[in-house]
Amino acid sequence: MRLTLIVVVALLLGLVVPVPQSSAADIVFKNGNVYTVDPKTPRAQAIAVTKDRIVFVGSNADAQKLVGPKTRVVDLKGNTVLPGFADAHQHLSGVGFREMNLNLEGTTSLEDFLAKVKARVAQAKPGEWVTGRGWIETHWKPPVFPTRWDLDKVAPNNPVILGRADGHGSVANSAALNLGGINKNTPNPFGGEISKDKQSGEPNGMLLDSAQGLVRRRIPPTSPADAERAVVLGVKRNIELGWTQIQDAGGSYNEVELFRKLYGEGKIKLRIYKAVHGPGPSATRLLNEGATIGAFDNRFTFRTIKVVSDGALGSRGAALLDPYSDASDTSGFLTVKAEELRPMLVDALRKGIQVETHAIGDRANRFILDEYEAAFKAVPASERKVADPRWRVEHAQIVNPADIPRFAKLGIIPSMQPSHAIGDLHFAPSRLGVPRLDGSYAWETFIKSGVVIAGGSDAPVERGEPMIEFYAAVARKDQKGFSGEGWHPEEAVSRDDALKMFTLWPAYAAFEEKLRGSIEVGKLADFTILSADIMTIPAPEILKTRCTMTVINGEIVYEGS
Repeated sequence: MRLTLIVVVALLLGLVVPVPQSSAADIVFKNGNVYTVDPKTPRAQAIAVTKDRIVFVGSNADAQKLVGPKTRVVDLKGNTVLPGFADAHQHLSGVGFREMNLNLEGTTSLEDFLAKVKARVAQAKPGEWVTGRGWIETHWKPPVFPTRWDLDKVAPNNPVILGRADGHGSVANSAALNLGGINKNTPNPFGGEISKDKQSGEPNGMLLDSAQGLVRRRIPPTSPADAERAVVLGVKRNIELGWTQIQDAGGSYNEVELFRKLYGEGKIKLRIYKAVHGPGPSATRLLNEGATIGAFDNRFTFRTIKVVSDGALGSRGAALLDPYSDASDTSGFLTVKAEELRPMLVDALRKGIQVETHAIGDRANRFILDEYEAAFKAVPASERKVADPRWRVEHAQIVNPADIPRFAKLGIIPSMQPSHAIGDLHFAPSRLGVPRLDGSYAWETFIKSGVVIAGGSDAPVERGEPMIEFYAAVARKDQKGFSGEGWHPEEAVSRDDALKMFTLWPAYAAFEEKLRGSIEVGKLADFTILSADIMTIPAPEILKTRCTMTVINGEIVYEGS
């Protein structure tokens, strides 16, 4: 009674009342513009965190009650706080290697491309491989692929192979083709194509999908030190951009083991939701050994097999139901055989392993929906280790309108990357023809059909910046404000749904919606803090917004100036 009276008197006099340390939070964030993605409490000013969990969401005044003598108080100064952003489709090592190798992003012409290659070759020893990635010919004049003969002019003595931005095509010079044993008589491997000059029949240097392996397997293996450096660089870049989790789409057990090593040594703190490629040895091993869930303080989960069913639209490897409008002699190709895929799908269902499949063209999307459906029929829910398998289609870019409702019917999650649409709008109409743009990059139609979209970036195919992805989803225009004929502006999404695409819905796609994806008491304390309110500012200003702070597991892992 006496203690209560003292507290009341102190409050009336405006004095500070000490909070017992047992009830105090470890850290309190105040003066924020908080969007929670929690319908019960959609907006807030302050958040309190103890250890790795959120213990309070509400007003500044109420948060003050949790400030004790050892509580760290962070004044957000009105900055916007969002649930930790998650990139539902990224290639983490590729992001790091992009920083280490010849980065050809932003090349404006063939001449610019060759000048960058020439400069890198000048730094190389005779006979040393020159590798890189990121070129795209869309805005070159004319917009045509480079050739082996172009590269030979600037690299006559070094083998060179340079990946197109989408990763599904590469151009190699004559030295690299010779090392790969490729000549005019070399047949196309399954799931790939060796492009050839129409007059001479000689390989022109462009290798699509699996054909790239004929040359790439001749490149000296990556050293363990470089592999580790790439991951650490990729993690650093992601955290500075505001990503708190990336869902790493594909790879091998070498990466799994490297991630475990780096977590164990405390060198990385980003959350990683890992997949390995299949069908094949890595997928078989995962099926036999089982999933890893929530390791390293919920930072690492490994439960997914990544399948690739076709190539990319830009390099004309995406499998279409009808021929390409600008190349009537091809409709792309599938890169996986149904008879090899089906046993793995059935086994995955029985053992509780998630499957995600790259599918860009409408034929590839129909193919994988058919295969998923057949597996579901073969393994009833009573025989599945996980009743709700949450299988995914990665990209789902070109989908026949008749197939869109099948996603909701089958419970399939489209995992889509908005930046693909604002890049592809410059060449997709010519590849597909305007009528086939109906059902392409159809975000709003998917959402209205009853599915959630796990939003990602596909970096290093795209830049991998969350503000570009958010802008693309709500504006459906390129970064200069351009949108072409027949580009279906009605497929842009609301800002509320765009926010869910990079928070709650990727969490759902990773079976983590009860752990993360919204700012709620009891959930993990992951926050992305931005310099501007992307929920209200004009769309072009979203691109100018910067991450000012990244919080993972209640720890401030990045703080900008």
